[in-house]
Amino acid sequence: MAFLKVVPLEKALEVINSFPLEPKVEKVPLEEALGRVLAEDVVSPIDVPPFDRATVDGYAVRAEDTFMASESEPVRLKVVGEINAGDTPNIELKPGEAVYISTGAPLPKGADAVIQFEDVSRDGDEVIIYKPAYPSLGVMKAGADIPKGEPLLKRGTRLTFKDTALLSAVGIAEVPVFRKPKVAVISTGNEIVPPGSELRHGQIYDINGRAITDAVRELGGEAFFLGIARDDRENLKALIEKGVECCDVVLLSGGASGGIRDLTNSIVEELGEVKIHGIAIQPGKPTVIGLIDGKPVFGLPGYPTSCLTNFTLLVAPLLRKLIGREGEVRKVKKRLAHKVFSVKGRRQFLPVKIDGEKAVPILKGSGAVTSFVDADGFIEVPENVEILEAGEEVEVTFFG
Repeated sequence: MAFLKVVPLEKALEVINSFPLEPKVEKVPLEEALGRVLAEDVVSPIDVPPFDRATVDGYAVRAEDTFMASESEPVRLKVVGEINAGDTPNIELKPGEAVYISTGAPLPKGADAVIQFEDVSRDGDEVIIYKPAYPSLGVMKAGADIPKGEPLLKRGTRLTFKDTALLSAVGIAEVPVFRKPKVAVISTGNEIVPPGSELRHGQIYDINGRAITDAVRELGGEAFFLGIARDDRENLKALIEKGVECCDVVLLSGGASGGIRDLTNSIVEELGEVKIHGIAIQPGKPTVIGLIDGKPVFGLPGYPTSCLTNFTLLVAPLLRKLIGREGEVRKVKKRLAHKVFSVKGRRQFLPVKIDGEKAVPILKGSGAVTSFVDADGFIEVPENVEILEAGEEVEVTFFG
């Protein structure tokens, strides 16, 4: 089976962007919101604190009653009650009165200051004040921390524990977030066996299934590994149909080339429509992109580095769009550690490892497991470039 018309990477991205998938929103309990992405701006529904409260243990007073206080002529106020944190006070201070109050407790009506107990003396039912208080001393006013209507978090925020704590502080129990896209992951090939199985001659352990599944989860998607499909048309077709039925996106690794055992393209064509079969990049040319029942299906290359490079280039942008993190790509400028040769006329994506300010090319080939495992990301070598010199500035796109 030959490749269809091989297309540039930009054309493949244009096709993916045209797929009829839009982010969906759901509300989740706050206790399940950590790591999720906000679908709406959030403003505070209340004042924080919701009442004027004491910031110290001491005596709530009317500040004007203390204006004449001094060490030589202290002011005496009658203590008419006690208010603790959590109380609902029904006391109203009259001139010449004070109330004992604990930190965090609401101020009684009429009080506008709290003098900490270390600065006063107690004599029976009177408190002796030696210096004037001013309005708001020892008091946090309602809304001083967070006023009602204050913007708290922006749409697109990936919620950290600080964010969930902030939402908890204003009493928000449910959070509007982007729904996690459900992604089916399928490995293919007679030579592939799951980790933990006995490895016979000619077989290799499945790395792509684990790598893609966890890459989806790391991005914020919900991944379902459906297993390893043998080079058998009915077996592979059944797994693809299962993926389309249960998920929003289907990802396969291997079986996307043009050999007689590479079945992904023909099955996608049978069940739906093949949009792309072959992309003009190295590694990663053998890639299938199609639609079945309106759901994207990606047939990625079997070699680990090629598979994860194409996942980063093609699939990750779609998943980020669906979870509200569109455009969020980690890139960094570094200097190339040593000279690199490329094939003119072929656009190449070369795995590299970051070492300080240098990007060190990994040249073991895309079939080597360590080419992917050792790499932090990749650099692009344009199709019209044959040599990148040592020390040349390059842009590294990180995996994940």
